[in-house]
Amino acid sequence: MNRRRISANYRVIRRMRIEGNLIRSTERMTGIHRDTIMRLLVQVGGGCALLMDREMRDLQSKRIQVDEIWAYVGRSSAT
Repeated sequence: MNRRRISANYRVIRRMRIEGNLIRSTERMTGIHRDTIMRLLVQVGGGCALLMDREMRDLQSKRIQVDEIWAYVGRSSAT
C-alpha cells in the first residue's frame, strides 16, 4: 500500500473515532486491522499530549467543567 493511501486511511480512521465509532466497527468498515488502528491512536494521543502541553499553560479559569464516563462491566450469573 502506498504512502498516500495509508495517509488517507489514517484520516478516515481519525474521523470515525472522533464520531464515536468503536475500534472493531472501524476495523470492519475500513478493512484495517484493529492493532494497526490502535497503533495509530497511540501516535495521535502522543501528539495531542504534546500539543496540549505546549499550548495550554498559564490558563486563568474561574470555572472548569469535567465530565466523567462511567461503564459497568459485569456478567450474568452462572445458574
